[in-house]
Amino acid sequence: MSETILRQEVREQIDQISHADLVVGIPSFNSARTIGHVVRAVQAGLAKYFPDQRAVIVNSDGGSSDGTMDVVRASSIEDYRAILLHHRVEPISKIVFPYSGIPGKGSAFRDIFAIAAALDARACVVVDSDLRSITPEWIELLVKPVLQGGFDYVAPLYHRHKFDGTITNSIVYPLTRALYGKQVRQPIGGDFGFSGELARFYLAKDVWESDVARFGIDIWMTTTALANAFKVTQAFLGAKIHDAKDPGADLSSMLYQVVSATFALMEDYAEVWKPIRGSVAVPAFGFEYTVGLEHVSVNTARMLDMFRAGLGNLREIWIDILGAGDFREVERLGELPDRDFHFPLGLWTRVVYDYALAFRRRKLPVEHLIKSLTPLYIGKTASFVLTAETMDAAQAEAEIEKLCVEFERNKDYLVTGWK
Repeated sequence: MSETILRQEVREQIDQISHADLVVGIPSFNSARTIGHVVRAVQAGLAKYFPDQRAVIVNSDGGSSDGTMDVVRASSIEDYRAILLHHRVEPISKIVFPYSGIPGKGSAFRDIFAIAAALDARACVVVDSDLRSITPEWIELLVKPVLQGGFDYVAPLYHRHKFDGTITNSIVYPLTRALYGKQVRQPIGGDFGFSGELARFYLAKDVWESDVARFGIDIWMTTTALANAFKVTQAFLGAKIHDAKDPGADLSSMLYQVVSATFALMEDYAEVWKPIRGSVAVPAFGFEYTVGLEHVSVNTARMLDMFRAGLGNLREIWIDILGAGDFREVERLGELPDRDFHFPLGLWTRVVYDYALAFRRRKLPVEHLIKSLTPLYIGKTASFVLTAETMDAAQAEAEIEKLCVEFERNKDYLVTGWK
């Protein structure tokens, strides 16, 4: 499999390297400004914590026009004595190439999996190319649970601003937790560690001509590990600070990408998740500490205007998906003054479950269906912001925990509808 998808020049480099213990993949697209820092942090982490392991850094690039691959080739640590107590034993190799296949992060990952399989790597890491907060310790924390703890998959744990990652907080984390019974806090975090065995398992899956290749890879990796009983853990990495993304820009596209992938996986693994009730904690590695976070400002008045516009524009669709009773509850929310707006947790869980059922029944074209969820999601997010405005991080996290418990409590509603 790996031989057929990799370019000739990549196969030649693999033949020269022959074998590696560790593979670190960095997918990229026009990341010249940030990727040099990421490469140097990875090199320092490998040198400091795994000096006697053969390591390869793989840059799988999506056709950058800003010299990203040149930056990767040129990035190195000039003097290891500045960061280490000992010299590096094994040299670190680099493989830098444009990936093939459908444009998207998943195609970049497929080539990283293929290289890991061809080199018979014991452990792998993938990290984003725009990270500004990555440190050498990330490599230790993402690799050691695999090499020394016997884990197959290491999800990231970050400190994030209470209003950051709202799709994760209000949909993906509570839903994934309720479905598969494991409390993986950042199922779409972007920076993961995994075993060579799991890399080969991923590579063998027939998904590389689907949306997984375009945008669904993060949730697909996490769900595939959970649903196939691989041993999963988490590692605390501190803050995730990367290139800022405007939360108002193309929000419905981001929601569509993440939620459609999550719902599609529900169909694939229905027989796994239907019997599961409740959830259990997943072990976590690393020392948790408080970090300074970049502020996230939110305009709730604008968000509630969008929610109320949805009530007018999407009325018939919402009645069809939610049913008349829950639609009436949603309609009452639109009559509340902004300061009193509160989206009940039970209602929100039924909204998400009803959309999952509508996806299963193909009530609408998928993109149309999930984009009709956008104003409801924006209303739920505004409700959370208003509730958590004066809360500290721990109190805000407790609110998310309440939502997760509600998803678990209402799971029979989903299972009954699924039949």
